Amino acid sequence: MSNIETAVPKTTFKRSSGVLLHPTSLPSQFGIGDMGRSAYQFIDFLAQSGQAWWQVLPLAPTGYEHSPYTMNFSAFAGNPLLISLEQLEKEGLLENDELKTLPDSDRINFERVVPHKTQLLELAYSRFVPDESFEQFCHEQAYWLKDFALFMALLEAHGGATWTTWEPAIARREADAIAKHEEKLHSKIQFHQFSQFKFFQQWSALRDYAHQKNISIIGDVSIYVCHNSSDVWANPQLFKLDPETLEPAFIAGVPPDYFSETGQLWGNPVYDWARSQATNFEWWIKRFRATLQYVDVVRVDHFRGFEAYWQVPAGEPTAMNGEWIKAPGVEFFETLKTQLGTLPIMAEDLGIITPEVEELRDRFEFPGMRILMFAFDGDPNNIHLPTHYVPNSIVYPGTHDNDTAIGWWTTASDQEKQNVLQYLGCDATEEILDIHWQMIRLAMESRASLAIVPLQDILGLDHRARMNDPSQNAGNWRWRYLSSDLLTPELSRQLLEMTEATHRIVA
Repeated sequence: MSNIETAVPKTTFKRSSGVLLHPTSLPSQFGIGDMGRSAYQFIDFLAQSGQAWWQVLPLAPTGYEHSPYTMNFSAFAGNPLLISLEQLEKEGLLENDELKTLPDSDRINFERVVPHKTQLLELAYSRFVPDESFEQFCHEQAYWLKDFALFMALLEAHGGATWTTWEPAIARREADAIAKHEEKLHSKIQFHQFSQFKFFQQWSALRDYAHQKNISIIGDVSIYVCHNSSDVWANPQLFKLDPETLEPAFIAGVPPDYFSETGQLWGNPVYDWARSQATNFEWWIKRFRATLQYVDVVRVDHFRGFEAYWQVPAGEPTAMNGEWIKAPGVEFFETLKTQLGTLPIMAEDLGIITPEVEELRDRFEFPGMRILMFAFDGDPNNIHLPTHYVPNSIVYPGTHDNDTAIGWWTTASDQEKQNVLQYLGCDATEEILDIHWQMIRLAMESRASLAIVPLQDILGLDHRARMNDPSQNAGNWRWRYLSSDLLTPELSRQLLEMTEATHRIVA
């Protein structure tokens, strides 16, 4: 894509805007957002509001604490919790009286949702008759689906215990043990294939509908994967593991930063990049290809990890005692470009960013991110101030890792508030009642070619609607809005008028 402006450097995106909302945050009767009616209504809202983009978080099946970033069972699979039960009913796989609803809440109760929805998916599977389209799906996706379905069946057979505690023969994937368990767990394996088949069917239909409405989807590649995943179990040679125990020898994270004084210790194993290089990055190429089955543009989370990554010895209580290790970013992205052609990639370049990281980003013309909530510390050279934006960038009031605009404003220091008021041209004594719209306007008016706004800010919600607080592990990823009626014509019109006024409507 090319920028509508001609007197500025090349950009990845036309001047446009969109909304950040993870599908789990959509309304539904079943305690968690899904790919049913409300997802289509949300796309309608985007189209009516002049938006060109829907940004989602990783769509993979989640494990501990349900983080879509750090605890996924696969980097390739879709999350079965997003499957619309109503659509399964339309196919005759469920009966209407079987669709028991869960109490409405703006917080996902995973302890209730997971068993409830899993039971109904298993019931739908019991009535499913494999056909040619299912067999074709299993064949086309076999490069990841075969390992994933077997891994999930084994995980259940072992009561959820980490794969390193399984019998050594299957933990180390000996051929005889694989064949034995494939036969023994055939039905469970096919259930997971069925769940992925239905996820892909429903997501493909939803994405096609978005495209019909001229909405494109931005999705994430989270740089790291969970140790207790089919990815690590099937490819242990690609990670720095203890050869005896197969447990991580080093843990990924970041040193002390804006979010945490002791850094962030994510719990994921780090990559043995030399092994990936030796295969011409085969696993990574497959991963990007798989992601582009879901989305149109990939936001590379923790982009700086492709230039150098923070490695902490296993057993450390915090991320403070780690070290930076160089990664082969240039070679990887060159290989990816050779394999895939033009790279539809955005770089999440937040945190400790060095000139080397900026050089890697700019070499491939990946747009970077700017966050308005980081802008008002009083430093005139702060790169998050709109004054300093380059067109080839993406601006957010805040991301899923930040508080909402209203939540941020209520906890901002007096000095920070004064800096905001000064930037907005307001009187220092003036009380701003619509700070969320002021932040949206700043993002929309900026030179950044793409502006993305969390739905929470469009709805004017406070800190209770925050999606994730990186400084704590528990209780995140649970927010959802309760009704599509909240996406009112008045709200749509207000967003459309701002989008038009800031020249972000894509012709």
